[in-house]
Amino acid sequence: MSIIGKQIKKYRVAKNITQEQLGQLVGVTTQAVSKWERGSTPDAELLPALSQVLCVSIDTLFGREEETLVSTLARKISSMPNKEAFKFAFGICWAMEIGLRQDENMPDDILNTFIDYSAVSSDKADYTAKMVYDNGIATARLSQDWHHFFLMSEPKNGIKAQLSDTETLRQVFEIFADKRMISIIFYMYSRLNTPIATSLISKNTGIDTEEVDKCMKVLCDNRLATRSIVATADGEIFTYMFHQESSVIPLLCIADEIAKKDFHDVIGAFERTKPLLQ
Repeated sequence: MSIIGKQIKKYRVAKNITQEQLGQLVGVTTQAVSKWERGSTPDAELLPALSQVLCVSIDTLFGREEETLVSTLARKISSMPNKEAFKFAFGICWAMEIGLRQDENMPDDILNTFIDYSAVSSDKADYTAKMVYDNGIATARLSQDWHHFFLMSEPKNGIKAQLSDTETLRQVFEIFADKRMISIIFYMYSRLNTPIATSLISKNTGIDTEEVDKCMKVLCDNRLATRSIVATADGEIFTYMFHQESSVIPLLCIADEIAKKDFHDVIGAFERTKPLLQ
């Protein structure tokens, strides 16, 4: 048996389809499929169809499986300019969202419309896609010029077991519920991440310097900022830097999604058989 014949049989069996069904899907007879699996080679023009039906690359059909899809994507993204890489990466995320719908029978015209998310979000409406299963959750937002994606694989012991206690979580939300805190957060993130003196934060937020230092202590205690002491001719002053790598921006994105009342669902599935928090 040829390499390609072995691969066709391997992935046909993995997909749980018969030789007859594979032949129908790619437009050949059952006998042709049987011949491939016994040693002959498909015509070159059939390889894209075989690749699509068996959900593998053409390289994989020829036995070139040294690199996984994940490593191949990582290499491709790492070679792109940063702006292009983010756009391409979100396209992959959106493809995962569509794939998690797990509808193998989705017509190509509908599938292609969904995959072209730029066509979906070309107007001013806000769209969401949500997949909620026992094995995890995936959500995506498609706004005119704002897309984000969340993917969670269900922990073995459930989501609740991984979360901090309710009081700790409440304290985090308390930070963002304080008008002074949210004003400081928005100001700090509107600047490049250079040390900022208390007086400058006070001037740009309208918050008293003493209150700024109190707020910043809370933010530092929660590892959202770092405080330093700088010696000046007038004495020592506090300066602060925000942790740009923190989860504040993702949290604000999700909060905005919750706050919006007019999202339109593009696609979705809720097929959990157990509570979200148990």
